Amino acid sequence: MNSLSIFNKNCVKIRLNHLRYYSKRRPELPKCDFNANNSKSRLGNFEIETIHKLNLNPCLKPWYQKPVLITQGYMQYVWDNENKRYLDMFGGVATTSVGHCHPKLVEATTKQLKKLWHTSSIYYNEEIHEYASNLANRLPEPLNNIFFCNSGSEANDIAILMARLYTKSYDIIALRNAYHGDSTSTQPLCGVQSWRFPLPLHFGIHHTTNPDPYSGRFGGSNCRDSIIQTTRQCDCEPGHCKAEDMYVEDLEQLFDSTLPKNVCAFIAESIQGVGGVVQFPKNFLKRAFEMVRQRNGVCIVDEVQTGFGRTGTHFWGFEGHGVIPDIVTMAKSIGNGFPLAAVATTASIAKTLTEASYFNTFGGNPLASCVGLNVLKIIDEENLQNNCHIIGSKLLTELENLRNKYPDIIGDVRGKGLMIGVELTSSAVSIQHKNIKERKPMIKADFDSILEDCRDMGLLIGRGGPKGNVFRVKPPMCINEEDITFTIDVLAKAFDLHNERSAKRRNKYL
Repeated sequence: MNSLSIFNKNCVKIRLNHLRYYSKRRPELPKCDFNANNSKSRLGNFEIETIHKLNLNPCLKPWYQKPVLITQGYMQYVWDNENKRYLDMFGGVATTSVGHCHPKLVEATTKQLKKLWHTSSIYYNEEIHEYASNLANRLPEPLNNIFFCNSGSEANDIAILMARLYTKSYDIIALRNAYHGDSTSTQPLCGVQSWRFPLPLHFGIHHTTNPDPYSGRFGGSNCRDSIIQTTRQCDCEPGHCKAEDMYVEDLEQLFDSTLPKNVCAFIAESIQGVGGVVQFPKNFLKRAFEMVRQRNGVCIVDEVQTGFGRTGTHFWGFEGHGVIPDIVTMAKSIGNGFPLAAVATTASIAKTLTEASYFNTFGGNPLASCVGLNVLKIIDEENLQNNCHIIGSKLLTELENLRNKYPDIIGDVRGKGLMIGVELTSSAVSIQHKNIKERKPMIKADFDSILEDCRDMGLLIGRGGPKGNVFRVKPPMCINEEDITFTIDVLAKAFDLHNERSAKRRNKYL
């Protein structure tokens, strides 16, 4: 055997040993009995990529160096065109609530498809009435009037319109770092730069300081309603949050300086979603509502990502703040991925839209109402809200343990139930730093590499935050303890690989 053959043989042996070592340490997906027999794509990768470039709008930007072509889903899992299975811990941005292609939902929807798809609201149909009654019964009085529509942006459009008609005022207060949709009327509400276009859309919208206990000006380890607190030091006294006082003072200064005596509305998410799963100091929302109502404004809560039991302790996120809003908007989990959304409000506010003609062609049609009603039934029958609380609390605790193990990578763990954020920081930051403000957000290249590693190991997870350095964990609400174990193992492996890459970079320049 010549020297070249020996060299090639040794290279193969080294590669095989590496693969065996990696395989041995590679986390294994929990077992799944479902047979993904429809995972083969009708189109090849080249056709997909060509059509994507030529015929789909350029705003649709897939993640990963090699985009994942998802062809089938079942409960908390999805499969790609090569029949590789993934645990979906993003749920289509907190949208897949009861599970991909849930058998009960598939059965109910198929039955409705054979009965009645669509008819105009000028006729009665039983589906919309049954659904409206069921949904209204889950809301506190007097939120008993429901408008159905098709997306969260549209729901917030309707909420803004009704608020301005009802109060006869125009000025709306939103939070920095908030996201409320991407239409021409909701985009001005957004306080995240990446979602803003250079257009004159800002009339009547005012942003106040975002009350973020982790990276905001005030806050620390005793400020938010979560079983996991930030490691940032806090001098708040038990039962009283000084950060809350400071953020309320900022809001009061906004009222007293740039706003008229009467305002239209204040809008906030129960927990900020796109902004990186940011939670407010415990009583901030309650005090903000009081200030708004003193100025004859109405209070709008955006439950697009937090509603339908996802936070675990309550069905609606606002209930965790001890408030009752005047208008509630909802979407995403409401239809488990079906294009469905809703606005709930009082009879007097709802009546404002009768001053002129208002009509929604598809909102709450028989098929959409069937989907929405059965999503509610499944949440109840399978006790998914409680699962969010139990499984979410366990996942948060395990993520806190990861933060303790990788303090130079994980800056913060936060959230409630199965709405969780994990903020990653620069690996160059010394673990001796105790002031959280000294931490730098992890750079995009490093974050992307960790995201790729997770994908390679079968874990799909979200990203968000104003710097794009926050893992957004919002899976189908049916996940179990085995899924948690797998998620934690994958993240730990991905962080180890990140540390190895960082060490190689450092050694290269020594």
